[in-house]
Amino acid sequence: MSDLIIETRGLNYYFGTQKVVDDLSLKVKKGSIYGFLGPNGAGKTTSIKILLNLLKSPKDTVFLFGKEINSNRIASLKRLGALVEQPAIYAHMTGRENLVNRCMLLNIDKAKSTDLLELVGLSDAANKKAGKYSLGMKQRLGIALALLSDPELLLLDEPTNGLDPNGIIEIRNLMIDLASKHGKTILVSSHLLSEIERIASHVGIINKGKLLFQGTINELHDLSKPTLEIEVQNAAQAASLLTENGYELIATTENKISLLFKSAEENGKINTLLVQNGFIVTSIYQIRKDLEHLFLDITKNN
Repeated sequence: MSDLIIETRGLNYYFGTQKVVDDLSLKVKKGSIYGFLGPNGAGKTTSIKILLNLLKSPKDTVFLFGKEINSNRIASLKRLGALVEQPAIYAHMTGRENLVNRCMLLNIDKAKSTDLLELVGLSDAANKKAGKYSLGMKQRLGIALALLSDPELLLLDEPTNGLDPNGIIEIRNLMIDLASKHGKTILVSSHLLSEIERIASHVGIINKGKLLFQGTINELHDLSKPTLEIEVQNAAQAASLLTENGYELIATTENKISLLFKSAEENGKINTLLVQNGFIVTSIYQIRKDLEHLFLDITKNN
């Protein structure tokens, strides 16, 4: 049995003649936090709306929980929760009243509202009008509403968009808890690359509707070629020594040499060579590209 909660197979979608999703093949595994990355306008929200069946997909291209979505719409949607764009909350009601109201609509025990307010950290603001909530509190209430039916899958579209640093941290910690402690599978779209790097186990990078990369965070990092930075006195002479000994240098400045990182053992050999030849090495360290630079590398030619 497949462990894929979401699978799209060569999904294409058009607005008129404009192709906004281009041969998209997502694979989201059970229990993962899948970071769906892309610049604004890349096709992230459209893709999520297709997964929610708000936009109709071609037959046999979208599968949730192993079942084709168009022929299993109600059963699939019962197993997922979503927060797309702004949360659907009533400003004149308190946080608790918003949840109780949704409980009544879904025929769920009203007591569940108390548990969810605690889960998303809104217990102290339960009786405050939702219209008075900060943006971060509204997002957390929106996530609580999405969790009412105890879904296995959460689809979150830019949940940290517009939040202050505290709000971002709160949503980040909530997503990590939902996956690690409550067994939820989460697909979260974002253009905030540093945020995805902190929470995601898997990443899909989309640009102009095309999926340019899909894999684990570690596999994404492996695409980068880390460099070895050596801070050394008389860098030009040290560089000549390294070149004579077969090392290929990337760059040399007044007091620093850059070359491709190969292994920790190789670092030791380079350090020993320099020291034994009278050079004073003040620092030697590896630099790996962060996710932001990797993203730019992947998308700049597409």
